[in-house]
Amino acid sequence: MNQSNSDPNARLAEEPEQPARPALDPIGQNTDSILAFYTREERNITFSQRILESVGGALGSPLGLGAILSFVAVWISANLVTKHLGIATFDPPPFSWLQGVIGAGALVTMIVVLVKQNRLAKMEERRTHLELQVNLLTEQKATKIINLLEELRRDLPMIKDRHDAEAAAFQQPTDPESVLAALDDRIETG
Repeated sequence: MNQSNSDPNARLAEEPEQPARPALDPIGQNTDSILAFYTREERNITFSQRILESVGGALGSPLGLGAILSFVAVWISANLVTKHLGIATFDPPPFSWLQGVIGAGALVTMIVVLVKQNRLAKMEERRTHLELQVNLLTEQKATKIINLLEELRRDLPMIKDRHDAEAAAFQQPTDPESVLAALDDRIETG
């Protein structure tokens, strides 16, 4: 008979050693999950959205404001200086071309802001949906734990059996539809 079959210690020595499992790190797991969510959302941004958002970021910065104000000042100054020098101005007061350029810039800025707001609103909707799912799952787990604790309390002979109305109420899972209906009733009467 083979020695490895008869000796349990020999069998243990032949099996590869399993790496020690890392200690449970809920904070690390949670931050990893959050980072993964944002990474997925970042990957979903299209090239055109990235360009628009970078333009919006540049326009929305203090440097962008300074550049716009400098452009307007140079435009007006150039027109006034050329007028005083007797050269034909390219945009005489009231600077209708400048107004058109500023209006077009405002339109582009508005579109950039709307594109980013729409993307962020979709991401917020997904995050809110995820949060709702996690909250419902947490409520189901808490209800199960309460049920198990109550069962344990009833089964242990050294604990006096008594009725706890609050624990009995918490043993029932929360129905989201009834919570929404109650909330709607309160809002309507409120």
